[in-house]
Amino acid sequence: MKKVMKIQDISEGKSLNIIQKPILTEKSTNLNQYNQYSFIVNLKSNSAQIKKSIEKIFKVKVTKVNTSIMRGKLKSFKGKTGYKKDYKKAIVTLAEGNTIDSSLEIK
Repeated sequence: MKKVMKIQDISEGKSLNIIQKPILTEKSTNLNQYNQYSFIVNLKSNSAQIKKSIEKIFKVKVTKVNTSIMRGKLKSFKGKTGYKKDYKKAIVTLAEGNTIDSSLEIK
């Protein structure tokens, strides 16, 4: 028998902590025609938490969540080299008929 893990309901404060900000680049804007939206999320969050957070904040139905960790780029500043911070990117696919207004801010 398979064990089914149930994700608990996430509070609004925690869901706002998981979803940090939307990505509004040309490439991510082109994904909107396929009902996909990109967000920068907390590094420690998983796909199930991201799904619950998006559904709670925007009141839409999420069908799929793809995540990837983007490693920080090497940069030099005043002759010293260092790395930018790592961040996690989530591409969220919504159910047919659901949309997110990208002009809204997440507060």
